Amino acid sequence: MLCLQIKAQQNDGYGINLPKFYKTKLHFGFTIAGNSTDFRINTVPNSKFPDTLIKSKGIETRYRIATIYSRPAPGFAIGIVSDARIFDYMRVRFTPSISFASRSIEYTLLSRGLDTVKIFQKKIESAFLFFPIETKIQSKRLGNFSAYVIGGGGYQLDLASRKKSAGVQGGGNQLDDNVKLKRDDFYYSAGGGVDFYLQYFKLGFEIKLQIGTRNLLRPEASIFSNSIDKIRGRMAVFTVTFEGN
Repeated sequence: MLCLQIKAQQNDGYGINLPKFYKTKLHFGFTIAGNSTDFRINTVPNSKFPDTLIKSKGIETRYRIATIYSRPAPGFAIGIVSDARIFDYMRVRFTPSISFASRSIEYTLLSRGLDTVKIFQKKIESAFLFFPIETKIQSKRLGNFSAYVIGGGGYQLDLASRKKSAGVQGGGNQLDDNVKLKRDDFYYSAGGGVDFYLQYFKLGFEIKLQIGTRNLLRPEASIFSNSIDKIRGRMAVFTVTFEGN
C-alpha cells in the first residue's frame, strides 16, 4: 500500500480521482481472493465396476455405489496483477496467484438387500498455482466508478497432487483408498466486476468462474475411482484487487 501511495495522483479538483489512470500503458498491483471449489463428475454405470465388501462386527456385507456428489468448500488465494493497455477500454491482464482450496466427493453405498446405507466422503485438498492471461473490457468511467467484463484462460498446477496420490490401493476392502488426481490442468474463465477510483489507488471487486478442461482422474483399482468416468475442476472466485497508477 505504501508503494501505491508513493505513485498516486491526486484528484483533479472536481472530485475525480486518478483522472489519468488509463493513460498509463502498464499497471501493477496485488489481489486477495476467496473461492469455492468443486468438481464436475461423470459417473459410469454400476455394472461396469465390482461391488465392495465392508466388514462390521465380523460380518461381511456387499455394497454397491448408489450416488456420487461433489461437495464444495471455501478457500482463499493471493496474487499479483500485471495490466497492459491495448485500447482505451481494453486491457490484457496477467494475474498469477497461489490458491488454497478444498472439496469432497461424497459416495452413498447401498447393501444388496437395500436395507443398509453407508456414506463416505473423500476430502481433496489442493494448493494451486494459477497462470492466467485474460482480456478485460471496461466501460467508460462514470465519475470514480466503472464496470467491466473479463475472460480468458490459463494453466494451473496442483502442488498437492503428490499428497493425494498417497494411501492404500486396491484390496478386498478399499475404504481407505484415495481418489487420485492429475497435477496439471488448463482452464477457461469468465466473469465481471466493478472498479472504484480512490485518491491513492484503484480498488476492484470481481467475481469469476473457472472451468477446467482436462479429465483429472487417475484410474486406480478402487471402487471409488472405478465408479467415476471423468472429473473436471470448477472454481468460483471473488477477488479484491488493488492497483497503483
